[in-house]
Amino acid sequence: MVSIYDQIKRHEGLRLKPYKCTAGKTTIGYGRNLDDVGISEQIAELMLIDDVMEASVSINNVFEFDINKIREYFPGNSYVALIDMMFNLGETRFRGFNKMIEAVKNGDWEEAARQAEDSKWFSQVGERGKTIVAQLRDAANKS
Repeated sequence: MVSIYDQIKRHEGLRLKPYKCTAGKTTIGYGRNLDDVGISEQIAELMLIDDVMEASVSINNVFEFDINKIREYFPGNSYVALIDMMFNLGETRFRGFNKMIEAVKNGDWEEAARQAEDSKWFSQVGERGKTIVAQLRDAANKS
């Protein structure tokens, strides 16, 4: 007996980036109609978990730290702040914050906060930027 999943996979094909189907609907995966059906909260949560894991890997790529010593490198909520920023920007744009990255590597959390605050990004992201900068500043008190 043929599996319904295998049959649909064969007919739909897997597309990991959104595309327009023959009916002009934004579609992803194995034919998921995003325009009419969207996604469930559970799928959104799974996507968030996957995206946060990717951002964490990118943070490791940038800072090259030993994951077992995370609290030594990132006091307070500074790790959360940097992952949030990475999630928002992506690794390529995050790497453009050279002075902030250097300040983090030197443990100068006040300077890292200043560099994040003194950016176009900060003026674009509203409350997110304020929260991240506050978390970086708070790390100065925890290190």
